[in-house]
Amino acid sequence: MVKVILPDLGEGITKATVSYWFYKQGEKVTQNDDLIELVTDKATFNLPSPCTGMVSQIIRSEGDTVNSGDLLAIIEESQ
Repeated sequence: MVKVILPDLGEGITKATVSYWFYKQGEKVTQNDDLIELVTDKATFNLPSPCTGMVSQIIRSEGDTVNSGDLLAIIEESQ
């Protein structure tokens, strides 16, 4: 189980909005594929998948505001 966490965004930015999930719960994802699109007051960026596996749980929905360190999803890593 790999936790997908919003990293420190730097430049004094502490929160972002979940704009779009590229994968749905239950779908397989490959390491470094774009997993989620996030929007801050300064930029829009994509967060890549930290591993290859299945998206077992999406914790934050599109439109949710999240803070650095918040849990976004859980991926069941495949070998």
